[in-house]
Amino acid sequence: MRARIYKPAKTAMSSGTAKTHHWVLEHVAETARSVDPLMGWTGSADTQAQVKLSFETKEAALDYAAANGIDAVVQEPKERKPNIRAGGYGENFATNRRGVWTH
Repeated sequence: MRARIYKPAKTAMSSGTAKTHHWVLEHVAETARSVDPLMGWTGSADTQAQVKLSFETKEAALDYAAANGIDAVVQEPKERKPNIRAGGYGENFATNRRGVWTH
């Protein structure tokens, strides 16, 4: 079995980082998905591809993979710089703005 260990990125629809502080072990699908001819649904006989396990640390995920004989590849996260403005959100409504505010 092969798996990848990664730290999920934040969603594009939110500025929060709520579900990005844990590590995920996700199994790689060993068989290709197939389309059901009657309903058009996609499916697979590989049930391990549906499993996602969450861990507090990368080391815990690696220990789990080693204990269960899973060949795991770690993808390191790309850390982003926080976008902190001096005035914060209130800067959008500042009355002492030097230039004209436009969209």
